Amino acid sequence: MSGTSLDGIDAALLDLSGATPRLLATHYQAFPAHLKDALLALHHPAHNELHQAQLLGNELAREYACATGALLHSANFSPSQVRAIGCHGQTVRHRPDAGYTLQLGNAALLAELSNIAVVSDFRSRDIAAGGQGAPLVPAFHHQVLRHPDIHRVIVNIGGISNLTDLAPGRATTGFDCGPGNLLMDAWIGMHRGLPYDKDGAWAASGKTIPSLLQAWLAEPFLHAPPPKSSGRDLFNMHWLKQHLQGNEAPADVQATLLELSAYAISSSVKQFCSGVEEIYLCGGGAHNHALVRHLKNELPNCRIDLTDQLGIGADWLEAIAFAWLAQQTLHSRSANLPEVTGARHPCILGAIYQA
Repeated sequence: MSGTSLDGIDAALLDLSGATPRLLATHYQAFPAHLKDALLALHHPAHNELHQAQLLGNELAREYACATGALLHSANFSPSQVRAIGCHGQTVRHRPDAGYTLQLGNAALLAELSNIAVVSDFRSRDIAAGGQGAPLVPAFHHQVLRHPDIHRVIVNIGGISNLTDLAPGRATTGFDCGPGNLLMDAWIGMHRGLPYDKDGAWAASGKTIPSLLQAWLAEPFLHAPPPKSSGRDLFNMHWLKQHLQGNEAPADVQATLLELSAYAISSSVKQFCSGVEEIYLCGGGAHNHALVRHLKNELPNCRIDLTDQLGIGADWLEAIAFAWLAQQTLHSRSANLPEVTGARHPCILGAIYQA
């Protein structure tokens, strides 16, 4: 899995033969700076972008293959012992409103380099059936993390935040809430040259700017009902800067961005997950202590913890989920939840590239 945050690749080796996924090994591989910059540039129309996208897809495939090799080496596994790689690819456009989504990665090249079958392009089939193509991980949450009697909500705080509502006796629902880490990461990168705000310390040193927060909160996406999904197509530096006056202290803008991310999550929980008893966090933002404090202040009547408490590490949940999604594809089982994505019917997701 490599997500909206563009920090790198999470690779997880799973045994899915039992009722509960068994995590055998993990490997993290950071993106080279030039690759991250090139992928960011592709989010906007540019000269010769089709050629650049294909070249980057090839480079990503080589990075994914390298991560796969390192993972298997650490676990003393050979490629022949692995049934398939579930590879999400790197999203550079997500436009379900226009009927498409685009994830780079060249799955055919990854299959060739790794000598392992690859399942990829998980989102397109759901979009073809009228869905958002995202989020897809709620189906995994439903299968593995649902409790028969306790109302749980799973919140993934990646570049974009999304939630899954696991209410007993009701269908599983889920949707993208709004910006998670991506705007905070971009702002601290611009002003302090850091990839992310560790523990939310820089944001905690600033003060929220109420007028700026209200201007950002006017974004229609934040108030739209689900199903809904988003990405850098909407929440990007242009979106961030359009309401700045130019005289704001950078730390205060960071504090306001953190408040925005906390609001996107907490307001979604309050509006669409009434009666929730437990909230479990995953993704990089789950380690942002300042953000988690804000969430606990906004949602005082429920337990808030990491998914580690449910037996699945917060840093690896999405990589694990895409292994599970690949297994669903290989067994010709549907893996989208129409109640989540808005698709007209359940679909078998993904395309298979045999080794």
